[in-house]
Amino acid sequence: MSKPAVKSVQSATAKTATRAVNIRQKVKAPKQAKPEAKGRVRPSKDKPRVEIKKALHPRNAHLNGYDFPALISAFPQLKTFVRPTPYGALSVDFADPLAVKTLNAALLKHHYGIGSWNIPEGALCPPIPGRVDYVHYVADLLAEGDKSCAMDKARVLDIGTGANGIYPILGCQVYGWQYVASDINAHSLTNVQSIIEQNPVLQGRISLRLQPDDKAVFKGVIQAEERFELTLCNPPFHASMAEASEGTKRKVNNLQLNRGNSVKAAPKLNFGGQAAELWCQGGERQFLATMIRESQMFADQCLWFTSLVSKQENLKPCYQALAQLNVDTVKTIEMQQGNKITRVLAWSFQSAAKRKIWRAEHLAN
Repeated sequence: MSKPAVKSVQSATAKTATRAVNIRQKVKAPKQAKPEAKGRVRPSKDKPRVEIKKALHPRNAHLNGYDFPALISAFPQLKTFVRPTPYGALSVDFADPLAVKTLNAALLKHHYGIGSWNIPEGALCPPIPGRVDYVHYVADLLAEGDKSCAMDKARVLDIGTGANGIYPILGCQVYGWQYVASDINAHSLTNVQSIIEQNPVLQGRISLRLQPDDKAVFKGVIQAEERFELTLCNPPFHASMAEASEGTKRKVNNLQLNRGNSVKAAPKLNFGGQAAELWCQGGERQFLATMIRESQMFADQCLWFTSLVSKQENLKPCYQALAQLNVDTVKTIEMQQGNKITRVLAWSFQSAAKRKIWRAEHLAN
């Protein structure tokens, strides 16, 4: 992941395609109060709620898969990479970085009105259906069922936008959000700026900011008195370049084996990103710990803090860290797309009543 520099109200949430299961952890109260052990954190009254989503969000444009004839019509360059599968359906080789990048360009043009999108060799190429799912679910989180919430007035901060700028692009085009997108890599921001300049629909809606401190998250990016309705982030997954390389190798090998191909050469790291897009010291766990700690500094400037969490084992230390802060609400949305499970961790220092007042003041129609 790289880090530093987009507004919309979607109508009320459509009926979910699958039933969402709300799980609230139950804590048995002891018969008699016992003194707390020194140094222990008293569990909050409201345990983090986990929502399990077993399909793409009902508003996700990719809910029914890829319409390759329509995509080729919108972006003819894709035709070179489309082949029938052994089952007769059309697809591309997802182990081929150029095929995946071309598919993304076609999806962005056909579904989101982005005529020109490109990333440099070695940059992270994101799966668009999963990325826009994150956007849809945090939009629901922001509205909290309030049909009068004007999404197109929302200001959103994307931490580590990378060279692809995918979250500002999707948030702008789906909900009309205004974005600040930050990154620690100036070259990544230069590429996002190029995408903005080539797409008039994005101009004036995305502000790019370089994060000067590679060990900071919000500090140095959020300005005094500035307010955001949401923060988004896809943290670096790995703790080292070696770990990132091994993860990429496994990913590409699995894709090739699933297609019945033998692995003939070592896969390139550029299939899944490079440098800060993929790894940082301490990996995802440490990045999330820093993010949570710094969020308290901006508790009154951001309505909801959110982040993807790839590793389930990293949730528990996040919950423990949040319990030590004056956090009012913690929610986890577990999204399952095929065999892949990822999570959105969200927290707010504002009570439900204060969040309602915030929406009335900043997001009213």
